[in-house]
Amino acid sequence: MVEQELNRTKTRILQWTFPEVEIVNTIKARMLNRKASSAKSKSEEIIKAFSLKIGQHIADVGSGGGYFSFLFARDVGREGKVYAIDTKKELLDFIRSNSDKNGFHNIIPVLAEDNRFPLMSKKLDLVFLRNVYHHLPNREVYFSDLVKSLSTGAKIAIIDYDGRGKWSFHRLFCHYVPKATIVNEMTGAGYHLVEDHAFLPEQSFLIFSVSKNENNQNQEEALL
Repeated sequence: MVEQELNRTKTRILQWTFPEVEIVNTIKARMLNRKASSAKSKSEEIIKAFSLKIGQHIADVGSGGGYFSFLFARDVGREGKVYAIDTKKELLDFIRSNSDKNGFHNIIPVLAEDNRFPLMSKKLDLVFLRNVYHHLPNREVYFSDLVKSLSTGAKIAIIDYDGRGKWSFHRLFCHYVPKATIVNEMTGAGYHLVEDHAFLPEQSFLIFSVSKNENNQNQEEALL
């Protein structure tokens, strides 16, 4: 039943259109969603890895056409919230239109700057980045600041190309980050690795949690 519902949701997302914006933006958003839904992307396994609960708050950083945002929104229910974060307004407009049209009232599109997390006053249970980490400058600073936006026990999930394949497109154009680099940078930002999934053919899939000393510091600051 769960798998059938997931397949129905995937099909609906891929069929959505947004006639109010330029056709090129609609095509781009749908292309991103089609790629995210491909068998190679293994979206079903990714979603299952989080064991999402009703009422959770999630940030989808670099949400693109919103494919994962809508899957998250379905699983956290009406009581939950999904912040679809992107630097491109036209993609957020696509998400906003299809959210309203298809009854996903728990998705909140958020326009972001390149190197500043926009939800500093929120308390999030999951921050999700898929093929975004390699685009971020000053990553340790970005994630050090992001700690303030996390609830107790929150997780940071990072999926990115890791440079597999000597002549791959991602390697040739430097659209990748070695797994060891991600772990080192996230450790420097105050996190520790809690899960390392190996089922993606071209990407690493790492889940981090805030290190104990960072959690303690956040709790102390909340009491001041």
